[in-house]
Formats: sequence, C-alpha cells, structure tokens
Amino acid sequence: MRPMPTPPPRPLTPPGDAAPLEPTHWLIPAASRNTPALQAALPRLRLPNLDRLMAHLRAGERVVLDRHQPATPFEVARARALGLPDAPGHIPWAAYESQTWGTPCAWVQPCHWQVGTDRILMGDPEALQLRASEADALLAAMRPYFEEDGIALTDHGTPGTWLATGEVFRQLPTASLARVAGRNINTWLPDASTPTGATLRRLQNEMQMLLYTHPLNDEREARGQQVVNSFWLTGAGVLDAPPPAGATLAVDDRLASAARHDDAEAWLAAWSALDAELMPQLLRRVQRGEPLRLTLCGDRAAQNWQCQGPRGIWHRFSGLFGRQPTPRLLELL
Repeated sequence: MRPMPTPPPRPLTPPGDAAPLEPTHWLIPAASRNTPALQAALPRLRLPNLDRLMAHLRAGERVVLDRHQPATPFEVARARALGLPDAPGHIPWAAYESQTWGTPCAWVQPCHWQVGTDRILMGDPEALQLRASEADALLAAMRPYFEEDGIALTDHGTPGTWLATGEVFRQLPTASLARVAGRNINTWLPDASTPTGATLRRLQNEMQMLLYTHPLNDEREARGQQVVNSFWLTGAGVLDAPPPAGATLAVDDRLASAARHDDAEAWLAAWSALDAELMPQLLRRVQRGEPLRLTLCGDRAAQNWQCQGPRGIWHRFSGLFGRQPTPRLLELL
C-alpha cells in the first residue's frame, strides 16, 4: 500500500450485483483524529456545505471504541452497515471482500516490525511500497511453510495482500492494520497459550528467520527501503453466505492518508475538497427528500446522521449532536 492521490469515491457494489447503485449511506473515515496536531487544526476548519447539510439531518447510532480495541470505529460502523458480524476483532473482512463463502479465511500482509528491547512496533504499511515482483517472490518463499500448517496462501490481485484459507481462522481474533500501525503489537499477537495461537506464533517466527536472509531484503536495504521481516493476519473469520442486501454504501477516504501521517495542513485541505465536492451533492439529495445516511468516523467514535423526519421528530431527537458547530462535532469523534 503506497501513498497516492485518492480517486473520486465510487459506490460500493455488494457482491453479486451487476452494477453500482446510488449510495444511500456514506461513511467518511478519519473525519477527526485524537492527536495534538489535528485537534489543534479543528478550529480552522470551515465547512459551509457540511454545516448546511447537518441542518437537515438528525443524530442516530453512535459507535464508541477505545484505542485498545482491535478494530477502529470506522471498521465497526462499516461492518454494521454491510450486515456483517461487527464484534471488534471478529469482523470477517477477508471472507466478505474475497467473496469466500463457507471457508474460514484471513488476509495476510507482509510487514516491517521495528524490534526493540521491550516492544515491537508495527511499521507504517504504506512505507513498504512493495512492488508486484517483490510480493510474488515473497509469496513463493512463504507459501510452503503455511501449507505445512494446513493454510492455503493465494495471491488475490493486490501486491502484498494474500488470501489465507484454513480452519485456524474460523474463530481467530485479529486486529486491523489501521489500529496497529505505529504501535506496540504485543497486545494483538495471537495468544500463544492456545493451540491455534501457538501455531501462528511459530509460523511468524519461522517467517522472521526466512525473511532475515532473503535476498529481496538485501536489495531493499540497498535502496534505502524498509525490509519485510514478518507478516500480519487480519480480517479472519467465516461467512456461510453473502450478507443480506441493505443500504447501498459508499466510503470516501480522502482524509485517511493525511490523518494517518498526522499532517494537519493536508488534512484541512482534504476536508475543504470534501466539503466543496461531496457535500453539495448530498445536500441536493436531502433537499429533494431522498433518503440519506452520513457517518463520520474518528479514532474514538463513529457518529451516524440521517435525514430528519417531520419538524416535531427533529426537535425531539436532535439533542446534543444536532446543535453543535461542526468543529465541536468532530472533537467528539
């Protein structure tokens, strides 16, 4: 995963649908972040179109998670919107995104661990900038070790993201890279006291030894790039069938890269672009009386808003979130 300009968001098509539908639910990750730089930038935000849109919406469901949870509020909110199991650590993203039904699976991603004396930090996944040829070489080297433990490892079209299938993933709790990146991974490693956890911890140790001497890492070091020295499991679980169709969902993630790098100026610029481009479209839709849900997601919470009903209902339900200025709303995320 490498930094690049975020393309215009497109409606997400549920598995099996022939064509995208007009989204009725928009999710915006990284709408706020609990860091000094981005919190200090909030008073400078000017979002006139979002302010106008909020005048037509009322607050709905709120997801609150602390930073020790293995999923982000955005991930839980997205899972709920898609009708997926939403328990943090048990959202079967690999099954849903690969359309693998009835078979336990997970995503496997090569990564860089910064190993210290008392902790191991997960490197920024974007910083790897893994080439397709490098990902292919790593997959070829690592696959036989996974197969010895009954895990099939296959390329799924994105360099550095492989689909792993096997019974070990049926109930395995995993943490998302979005939650772990830049932090100590010890809390989220597989539990070595369980048979499944012991197997996966041994496999991680074997991969660390394998990758330590892999010529690919010599080449990366010579180019000044991070070495690949382990892998991360995420999105484990099983889905017996596709989830029932619900609201058509779209995700606009243009704020995510700037928030991940704690770049306040880039984040403010991305918010301005979002306000100028997406919010007028959504405002016109609600003014026409069309159904709409908007979920803004931060580090600590995801807050949903939806089209208000008749004026009486609006006054009863608007409450705390409906009356706050936009920067104050974002502080609460």
